[in-house]
Amino acid sequence: MTQQPTTSRDLVPMGQKLAFGSGHLVNNLLPGALGFFMFFLLTAFGMDPFLAGLLGGLPRIFDALTDPVMGFISDNTSSRWGRRRPYIFVGAILSGVLFILLWQLDENNSQTYNFWYFLIFSMIYLIGNTMFSTPLIALGYEMTSDYNERTRLMAFSQIFGQIAWMIVPWFWVIIADPDVFTSQAEGVRKLSFYVGIICIVLGLMPAFFCRGIDASNMANRKKITFGTLLSNVTDLFKSIIQVAKNKPFMKLCGATFLIFNGFQMVAAFSVYIIVFYMYNGDYGMAGTWPAWFSTISAILTAFLIIPIITWMSNKWGKKNAFIISTFISVVGYILKWWTFDNDLNAAFNETGLGQALNQGVGALFAFLDPFLNSIGAGWFSIDVSQGSPWLIFLPIPFIAFGLGGLFTLMMSMTADVCDLDELDNGMPRKEGTFGAIYWWMVKLGQAIALVLGGLVLKLVGFDQNAATQTMETMTNLRIADIVIPAFTALLAIVIMWNYSLSEEKALEIKKVLVERRGEL
Repeated sequence: MTQQPTTSRDLVPMGQKLAFGSGHLVNNLLPGALGFFMFFLLTAFGMDPFLAGLLGGLPRIFDALTDPVMGFISDNTSSRWGRRRPYIFVGAILSGVLFILLWQLDENNSQTYNFWYFLIFSMIYLIGNTMFSTPLIALGYEMTSDYNERTRLMAFSQIFGQIAWMIVPWFWVIIADPDVFTSQAEGVRKLSFYVGIICIVLGLMPAFFCRGIDASNMANRKKITFGTLLSNVTDLFKSIIQVAKNKPFMKLCGATFLIFNGFQMVAAFSVYIIVFYMYNGDYGMAGTWPAWFSTISAILTAFLIIPIITWMSNKWGKKNAFIISTFISVVGYILKWWTFDNDLNAAFNETGLGQALNQGVGALFAFLDPFLNSIGAGWFSIDVSQGSPWLIFLPIPFIAFGLGGLFTLMMSMTADVCDLDELDNGMPRKEGTFGAIYWWMVKLGQAIALVLGGLVLKLVGFDQNAATQTMETMTNLRIADIVIPAFTALLAIVIMWNYSLSEEKALEIKKVLVERRGEL
């Protein structure tokens, strides 16, 4: 396809890309840390599993309600600092501080007290986090009007976001290590403090350095006051209806729901398969392999897959890049049947390459372990003495095309959709509303996936109270781990097959909008 050159006006400076990327690191680090920390509600604070499930689900419902409201407010805000940045500034501070307070639980308090403490602070924390993340996402949609620069910007932000997923898998290893913290409860309280401070510092960067479109003369914005509350609610619903009528956007939402829901349903299955199938329920022998699996996935996604997807998008267009990358992920899911097989991994360890890997990695960590232990980071080591499942890393580059392509391309395409909405419905532009509804779909998918993932575990016969699982259960779990995400990915391809907003059409829309606004 012929690529339209990007004008200097539409290029996002590297400093702004770095600032926007730091915001997305926070946008991934906070929910990632929250998810891993939730595990310790049971083990460190003695929360009943049912109550812990409520603490995971109820705030998500509340969060889904606040996102569109925040999107509407930021779309219609008028200030000397722009529509988005004041909220990002306040939201970054609130998110970090409230995340710290959320996890200052005392294991000696009653279960009832800790339940209500966590539930109330979860609601308050989510308000602060919504104030940060919804305007941040909307800001990215308006930082450039160029079709391809949008993809490059989103790719840059997703690379930064993946850094969070290189880190968070190790939180449960660090917190559970008695050489680092005297108790898991202490580990949660202290680590949450460091996470919160880092998120405040990084989260403020977009508020200081990023620039959106000049909205000073943007027409038809609503007044946001207590006196206009009723009319604001009416306008909010009108905006949501307009967004829902945007067919290309609904295709983006549908494809995202399928891919993300399919992935999230089985996200934990790899850990179960490694521990219960490959190591027969022995957590000690499984060691840090599950954490390394997640970390290597994030590293390859950030530094290999996302740059390739960006190149594919510039070469063949966003829709084609999405279809190709999603199909490649299906190939990766299918490969897991062989690469997670014990016999094949044992055979690989007998090959020259397998032996060289074991000897090289073993020698490396034998050299590093004294230093790691001296700084309290012995948890970072990897044990190759119990049989190394090296083949589990083989499908990662293929699978990474799925989520790596999903959010890089979908966020870029959502920015194009915002142009289409302005063409059809005029001002004000609704980046905040589009971003809120898109990520509401992501959160809805995640909530449903948590429920369905548990249902799948039950249907395959997984017994959470058993030290080991039957071979039939693990075989069925391995099949589900492949079939579910592969099937939802193929459905997403079908939905996006006739997606109509090409580069040519996007350029035509941009030309009309520039003339309509009277811009040079």
